[in-house]
Amino acid sequence: MIGVFDSGVGGLTVVKEIFKHLPENQIIYFGDTARLPYGTKGADFVKKYSEKITAWLLKKGAKIIVIACNTSSAWASDYLKKKFPQVPIFEMLTPAVEEVKKEGFKKVGIIGTPGTIKSMAYQKKLLKASPKLEIFAQACPLFVPLVEEGLLDGQITDIIIKKYIDPLKDKGIDALILGCTHYPLLKSEIEKIIDSGIKGSPLGLRPRVINPAEALAKEVREFLEKTPAFAPLRGASARQSQFFFSDEPYNLEKISHMCFAKKIKPIVNDPFI
Repeated sequence: MIGVFDSGVGGLTVVKEIFKHLPENQIIYFGDTARLPYGTKGADFVKKYSEKITAWLLKKGAKIIVIACNTSSAWASDYLKKKFPQVPIFEMLTPAVEEVKKEGFKKVGIIGTPGTIKSMAYQKKLLKASPKLEIFAQACPLFVPLVEEGLLDGQITDIIIKKYIDPLKDKGIDALILGCTHYPLLKSEIEKIIDSGIKGSPLGLRPRVINPAEALAKEVREFLEKTPAFAPLRGASARQSQFFFSDEPYNLEKISHMCFAKKIKPIVNDPFI
């Protein structure tokens, strides 16, 4: 069983990719909706609750942990790997960094929550992998409310996307990392905004929009193929997955339809009070 956690419902976009690449795996998901958003919290807070949630997921039977939150990945992934050294822990940043390195991009934009951008975690990992890379980061605090309100397109959405994306277009980026798990639900609109071409890019080519969840799901699949001890139990499937939230999740029905084309049944339980 794979344990997946996020500060809220955005991590469901990661579960969507896991279901796509690993349909035989059961998921236990925890969204910390009582304490969201993590993107505006400090590092100590994020580490504290990331540790609590990881321990809870392991107690529930998870063998693998996926940090489906870019802020927790940025602030807490190294911390968790030290706290739980025997547990395979996967995070959002490394797959995106590997994608950038593999494709040889020269100028990369990163969009994320204020916490993710402030942590500099993406920037540090990218520069370690590709020292000559030019990086331009942009916090996009209004993107999460757009998604949770179901405003995935339309005039208001386009205005807000342009506000954050236009400065990156002017830098001539050739790749854009979606550094928050909510953002893939805005991917088509983001691509539309940048489709007009990038200043300084050859032939005005649109940059590649990178969704780290896709690469992360493939990374987990490869790990399971190479490590039979962590393979799913025979007969387990995505249909047996459970979705826990620490408080009633806002607009869950709408967002679960966006991710899975169906409603999921939430289990509301805050084990930390």
